[in-house]
Parts: sequence; C-alpha cells; structure tokens
Amino acid sequence: MKLRRRKNTAFSVPLFSTSDIAFLLLIFIMLIVLINFRKEVTIEYPEAHTALITNADKNLEVWIDIGGAVYLDGDPADLSALGQAIIELQQTDMNTQVHIIADRNTPYERVNAVLEVLQIYQYRFVSFVVRNVE
Repeated sequence: MKLRRRKNTAFSVPLFSTSDIAFLLLIFIMLIVLINFRKEVTIEYPEAHTALITNADKNLEVWIDIGGAVYLDGDPADLSALGQAIIELQQTDMNTQVHIIADRNTPYERVNAVLEVLQIYQYRFVSFVVRNVE
C-alpha cells in the first residue's frame, strides 16, 4: 500500500491554552504586588541639603501627619502603643532603627512627644526621614 503525502499542509500554532497562560500570569503578578504592599501616610517631607541614607533591613517607621496623629508602620497608634513596640524591639533586636517620618507642618509638640517616649525607653537608633534637596 502506497501512502500519499499532503503537499498543502498549513502550519498552525495551537492557541487554545494562551488565555489560560495569560490568566495565570495575571494572577501571579497580582500576588507579587500584594506581597510588596507597604502602608504609607500622605505627608509633605521636610527638606535637607545633606542626608545619610540608611540601609537597614527592618525599620520601625513612626509616621506623624499634619494633625499630629501617630502611625506605626502605617497603622494608627497612640504613644502607649509606640512604647510597647519599643519594648518589643529591645527584647528582639536592638539594632532595628526607628525612622520618624513627620510632615513638615506637624506641630513640634507632637514630634517631641514621640521623642520623649523613645527617650524614656532609652532607644538610641533613631533617624528623621527627610527629602534630599540638591
């Protein structure tokens, strides 16, 4: 028996699973974006002409908005919660830096209250976050 070859076979790429792959890629990207989510409070940064850049892996960020409200790592808190967070830092890792991020128009009394809490617990790794002006 003699078999015949087809001469007019058109090459085609199967596209049945393309939508599945695109959907899985979309889910993967959405999950990666959620992992890197960081809560921030909208403030206007004070300015400085020289700034030291810190590269600590883990920082405790204390945000103070223009109204004087205090946030710990983006979550609303009060000064007693800040004291509790400092106690936990002293028990786990003393090299963790506390970054104070205050709006440039925040009343000084609110920034001073946060500094007094840090002073009471004698926490010394403190820095103020500013916007560098060049």
